[in-house]
Amino acid sequence: MTSSESDGVDEAFEDMFDEEFDNIIDSLVDVQTNKPKKRAYIERDREQGHIHLWNDYFHENPTYPSVMFRRRFRMNKPLFLRIVDRLTTEVPYFQQRRNAHSRYGLSPLQKCTAAIRMLAYGQSGDTYDEYLRLGESTALLCLEHCTNGIVQLFGDEYLRRPTPEDLQRLLDIGEKRGFPGMIGSIDCMHWQWKNCPTAWRGQYTRGSGKPTIVLEAVASEDLWIWHAFFGLLVEDERDGYSLTDTSEFESGESSRGSKVKRREILHSDNMLGMRNEVRDSGKHDRLKADLVEN
Repeated sequence: MTSSESDGVDEAFEDMFDEEFDNIIDSLVDVQTNKPKKRAYIERDREQGHIHLWNDYFHENPTYPSVMFRRRFRMNKPLFLRIVDRLTTEVPYFQQRRNAHSRYGLSPLQKCTAAIRMLAYGQSGDTYDEYLRLGESTALLCLEHCTNGIVQLFGDEYLRRPTPEDLQRLLDIGEKRGFPGMIGSIDCMHWQWKNCPTAWRGQYTRGSGKPTIVLEAVASEDLWIWHAFFGLLVEDERDGYSLTDTSEFESGESSRGSKVKRREILHSDNMLGMRNEVRDSGKHDRLKADLVEN
C-alpha cells in the first residue's frame, strides 16, 4: 500500500469517527434538553383563601353587602348558592375531598367563584390567584367543569326556545308599559371573525379593517335573553328586576291587546303569509306613528 493510499484511509477513518462522535454528542444534548423539568410547587394556603372568601361574602355578617355581591358576581347570592349546591351534589369535580395527607382540597365556593368571575369579567385564569389561592391551570379547569355542569343541569330549563306562555307574559309586560306587541329590547354587537374565508372578507369588513359578524340579542327587563346565539342563566332575577305588574292580565278575562298566535303546522302558504305580514307597509306606518306618539 502506497503512502497516498494510507493517508486516504486514515482521513476516511477520521471523518467516520468524527461523524459518529458528533452524533453521540447530539443525542446526549437532545436527551438533556427534552428531559422534563420538575414542576415548581407553590404553597398557596388554600384554606386561608376559603376563609377570606367566606368572610367577605357568605358569613352571617359579610364584609361586602348583597348589592356588591350582585355587581361582582353578576347574579344574586341565592342563585349563586343554588348553582354551587347543584354542582357540588351532582358533579364530582366540585366535591371537596381529602388528599393523601388528609388535607382538604379547594372548596366548592372557591372553584365556582373562580369560574363565575372569569365569565363575568372575561379575565385570565391567574387573576384571582392571590385572593382565591388557586393556580391558573386549576382555574381554567374549574371554568370548564362549571360551564359543562351548568349546561347539563340547567340546559333543559334555560337553554330552550320561549314557550307561548313566555311570549304572552312578555307581550303583557310590553302592553302595560305602552308598547303593545313588543317582547323585549334588541341590541347588536360585532364579533371579530378570525377565520373568515378570504373571499368573504370584503363583505364582512367594516371600519375596523377586520371581518366581523353580528351578534344579535333580544332581552326582557328581567335580564332573560330570549333570542341570541347563547343562553344565560339568570334564575331568581325576575322577582328583583321586574318592575311591571301584570296581574290584571294573568287572572280572568282581560283587555290585553296582544296575544300569542299558535301555529301548530307551518306550510308554504303559512310562510308566505307570515312574510307578507312582516313586509306590510301599513303596519310599519302604524308602528312608526305609535312610537312617535309614545
